Amino acid sequence: MSAASVLKEMEKFIGKEIFLSDWTEVTQSQINQFADSTKDHQWIHVDEKKAAQGPFGRTIAHGFLTLSHLPFFSYQVPLKMEGSQMLINYGLDKVRFINPVMSGARIRDRIVLAALEEKPGNRILMTQTHTIEIEGQEKPACVAEMLTMTFF
Repeated sequence: MSAASVLKEMEKFIGKEIFLSDWTEVTQSQINQFADSTKDHQWIHVDEKKAAQGPFGRTIAHGFLTLSHLPFFSYQVPLKMEGSQMLINYGLDKVRFINPVMSGARIRDRIVLAALEEKPGNRILMTQTHTIEIEGQEKPACVAEMLTMTFF
């Protein structure tokens, strides 16, 4: 199947929510592992005693840890492009960290297909808007535009 034919088939989903994930917990263990991986050991993330006295009353996840959940959520989207051979992470456009994720909080992702653009070489550039919500919170943790290049 060609990129052009898939694009025609998928255009009806542009601007629509294509997936709402289940809730997943962000644990202190994950936060600590992320801190080790990125060498970002700021006390607000890893020092539970000091963070308990800080502005949030407990440790919070790194913004980039929250953002790093995008692939986990994206792999769950049931909408697939028929005939695709490979997808690659093409980057991010606008990213905002709006509300901190406390350790032990549960998050989920609301994904909207924002755009599809045919590219040379039988490819499609897909833009999805991810809104990572925090259970029980009005404001989301993060809103990000993720770019994925699909090869046919």
